[in-house]
Amino acid sequence: MQSEHPEYEYAGFWPRTGACLLDSFIFALVSLPLLLAIYGTDYLNSEDLFAGPADVMINLVLPAILTVVLWRWLQATPGKLALRLRVLDARSGHAAGTGRYIVRWLGYVLSALPVGLGFLWIAFDRRKQGWHDKLAGTVVVRDIRKEPVRFRAGSRPGYPEGKTGKENGTE
Repeated sequence: MQSEHPEYEYAGFWPRTGACLLDSFIFALVSLPLLLAIYGTDYLNSEDLFAGPADVMINLVLPAILTVVLWRWLQATPGKLALRLRVLDARSGHAAGTGRYIVRWLGYVLSALPVGLGFLWIAFDRRKQGWHDKLAGTVVVRDIRKEPVRFRAGSRPGYPEGKTGKENGTE
């Protein structure tokens, strides 16, 4: 049984890249001060892959857990929410299960390994799926519904709040 969701369209490469950049910026705002507090400014000049256990926790473990929890709870990360994107089950169009979201996150490694080819695949795939999406059975969609513009009763656009233009004879 196929269900249609006319309120969505598949999200392409650039919106998804934008969401990823937003997420990365937000993550850096939170993680960098923590890492500097723990390791000091030497952290910025370190040539080691990881400075220590806290670095692994802050840069790998916590983001993985948080991402899966956000996908499960909101079907999106903050960057995806900002761009009205959602990660859904490819068959039902509804929220995927936790297992699918975990597989999707692990699939990021597969998508990244061959010079990011699994992510670039999004640009050419009919359903805009990266390799991680195909592996997990997910799609990323954009909500295309338009929200109505609402104004307070008794006001008109272009006039101060509570004014309608009739006060000074302009209407």
